Amino acid sequence: MAKKRRLAPLKDLPSLFDEVATTSTPKYDAINFSTGEATPSKQKGKNESHSSIKPLKPLPKSSTLKFISFGSGSSGNCAYLGDDHTGILIDAGVDNNKVVKELALNGISMDRIKGICITHDHGDHIRFAYSIVRRYRHIGIYCTPKALNGIMRRHNISRRFKDYHRPFYKEIPFEIDNFKITAFDVSHDGTDNAGFFIENGNHKFAIATDLGCITPRVDYYMRQANYIMIESNYDKEMLVTGKYAEYLKARILADNGHLDNRVTARYISEIYSSRLSHVFLCHLSEDNNTPNIALATVTKPLIEKGYKIGDGNESAISNDADIQIMPLPRLESSILYILRENLQA
Repeated sequence: MAKKRRLAPLKDLPSLFDEVATTSTPKYDAINFSTGEATPSKQKGKNESHSSIKPLKPLPKSSTLKFISFGSGSSGNCAYLGDDHTGILIDAGVDNNKVVKELALNGISMDRIKGICITHDHGDHIRFAYSIVRRYRHIGIYCTPKALNGIMRRHNISRRFKDYHRPFYKEIPFEIDNFKITAFDVSHDGTDNAGFFIENGNHKFAIATDLGCITPRVDYYMRQANYIMIESNYDKEMLVTGKYAEYLKARILADNGHLDNRVTARYISEIYSSRLSHVFLCHLSEDNNTPNIALATVTKPLIEKGYKIGDGNESAISNDADIQIMPLPRLESSILYILRENLQA
């Protein structure tokens, strides 16, 4: 007959909140998932609690951001936003060799790029995404699952594109190193089109390219931003009297098409405050717009209100302006813009 095991009296058993001595120690105190580096643990005494382990501090936020556009329009869209430690690309519709070269000319290596944030599945926004991540495998492709399905359906692209996919969902913030990013819905005829509200320390950057109208969600994020990248696609008179086929004109004019200069002008004038320091006009039409027309249209209502307009070139005159407004080049790269914390906001 088996001998019964003698149980300890209930009063001698440890309670839920009693400290229990341990004889093993963890191999590492903490792991930095950005670098993959581990901090070795210090040898602890037999009865020492591990509650003293402190989480790693995040990288310090920069007082400035850097912004470059490598091309903006139906021929290709891609822009860089970065701080002193890390950076991201917005879309990847520009030749990857050009992007690498332009970044290098500004002292920025591809090692600093941690992700590509895709707005939607049209070719002028994703054409070179796989070429970039295949060459620089540490970079992830961030888009909604629906947008990924649209990319795979619309384009002849390697199935391995999915290996680099990092899904996000609209209105749910996600992080890429020092950047906190919230995607929001925009009205366009792609698949699950997204704009981005990007935060880094005190910097707030809102991006909405390819949209036919200003929706409430676009307005919500634009009003919080220090810097805006917004479409100013066409001059309505040029479009209506131009050479495009009627079906194409109708597509562009629709609420899920593209944005008229005058709509952009009226909106920027409406939301302007001392918080807003830079406006980048993007996705200008080659046939139905010019940089001069877009700039004159958008700045007119602000000038009429008495505001001084700068061109972001860091000159004394520009720095004295109330707001910087720049049309982004269609085919060439822009200058590198330095975005400083707005102390008036």
